Amino acid sequence: MSDPSVQHQQARPAVPVLHEQRVDEVLGAAPERGRGRYRPHRVGMVWRSKVFRVGAVIVVLALCWLVILALVREQTGPEGFLVGLGLAVLPVPLLMAAFRWLDRVEPGPWRNLIFSFAWGACAAALVAIIANSFATRWIATATADPASADTLGATVIAPVVEESAKAAAVLLIFLFRRREFSGVVDGVVVAGFTATGFAFTENILYLGNAFGEDQQLGSTGFASVTAGTFFVRIVMSPFAHPLFTVLTGLGFGFAAVSARRHRVRRIALPLLGLLLAMGLHALWNGSSAFGPYGFYAVYGIVMVPAFGLVTWLAIWSRQRELRSLAAELPAYAAAGWLTPAEPAALSSMRARGMARDLARHWQPDRARGRAAARAVAEYESFATSLAGLRRRARHGAVGPDFGARERELLHHLWQRREFAAPALTHAAHLTGRPGAHHGHHGRHGRHGQHGHPRPTPHGSAYGYGYGYGHTPGYGGPSGHTPGYGGPPGYTPGYGGPPGHAPGHGPAAHPPPPPYGSSAPPSHRRPPT
Repeated sequence: MSDPSVQHQQARPAVPVLHEQRVDEVLGAAPERGRGRYRPHRVGMVWRSKVFRVGAVIVVLALCWLVILALVREQTGPEGFLVGLGLAVLPVPLLMAAFRWLDRVEPGPWRNLIFSFAWGACAAALVAIIANSFATRWIATATADPASADTLGATVIAPVVEESAKAAAVLLIFLFRRREFSGVVDGVVVAGFTATGFAFTENILYLGNAFGEDQQLGSTGFASVTAGTFFVRIVMSPFAHPLFTVLTGLGFGFAAVSARRHRVRRIALPLLGLLLAMGLHALWNGSSAFGPYGFYAVYGIVMVPAFGLVTWLAIWSRQRELRSLAAELPAYAAAGWLTPAEPAALSSMRARGMARDLARHWQPDRARGRAAARAVAEYESFATSLAGLRRRARHGAVGPDFGARERELLHHLWQRREFAAPALTHAAHLTGRPGAHHGHHGRHGRHGQHGHPRPTPHGSAYGYGYGYGHTPGYGGPSGHTPGYGGPPGYTPGYGGPPGHAPGHGPAAHPPPPPYGSSAPPSHRRPPT
């Protein structure tokens, strides 16, 4: 039994229980900023200084890019290089935007995506250029048949070398950024950015060589080699390399959500994805060997259906992330960390976007509006991470740092709730999400004459039950004692049983200053 004197000192509700086993006894006051930061276990840490590690990675990738520039310019010439560069960059923004759209539910940090793209464009491309050239020359020398050496190099050597080099970026992020690699969507996005960077460099080389060939032959217009290469690589199959590497990313994504006790599965799934990527890549490169229409047959029968299947799987995984919000977050709403309508609002991309717009428009000026919208966006991202963390915990896919990670995410939500909770609750009402009816307090009162809620700024109208000071609980009848939606006579305390001692809920003690605010809680007007 916990000490009542300790209970009265706590300013946070208890953490919901997972699988009838208490993960942590009672979550006390969140740590001050700059103290008690969550530090995950670092796998294979070699360099002690973070600045040194980041600088070393940037220097290595920059050197790889300089070497690639020299090799490509030597093969294509200055004019061919510029033409190839200008044409190869066209599909890059579209592919990056598509993968970033897929990652909107729980956006990964840009540093991971930039690293993935740079690895594909620099390191993986350099390895592929050197290894493929060396292997093809060695086969031609050993067999004295340059034609068969080119075919063998394209169908066997290139898929193995290129997919392995691209998979290295996914593996590095999976190992060293494990907190930010939590599921299938993360694997797809990281693999897609890596392959987009690789295809960008490879297209420069192919289009530059095609332009040089046209200059020698005097070909121009739609009959030129450059036009044909552009149509095949940029128009018809810009998704080819991303599709191959996404199979590897799917393997790592499924391994990330697998239980830690299934070690064989966590190793076998990435290897299976890599083998599938190599096989599909080899089939694509060798399609010309199936006759004059072999390329179109493989494109229509294999590539397009595979692209559709992978796209459906990625979107299904994205929707699964949204469903997990509605399934996992009500436990935190019942404990008092969220309002009843927030889980439903967070599980809708429309409501999430509307909440950001509401937070922006409720502020008196543009600068504060942007800050409020950013706070809501961060709140949505942290809430998604919290739901994913809890879902993985149910499947045994988290480590011993689960409690520390959960506390950190709850602390981030607490700092931003002044802006996010009212906006999300109002968005839930406007979009008709389940739980929005909890925001009603009668036909009149807090609502307008016709029962519509008044769009009010953060924390000034809806009785959320977590205001500063002892305010009425959310969803209780008139005269109900402070508490979160409890039955009549329920005493204060979020998530506790009837008769639970007061002082556990956020209404009992003021929370720390909200995100972006410098004034102490006592300097702000409490909610009505």
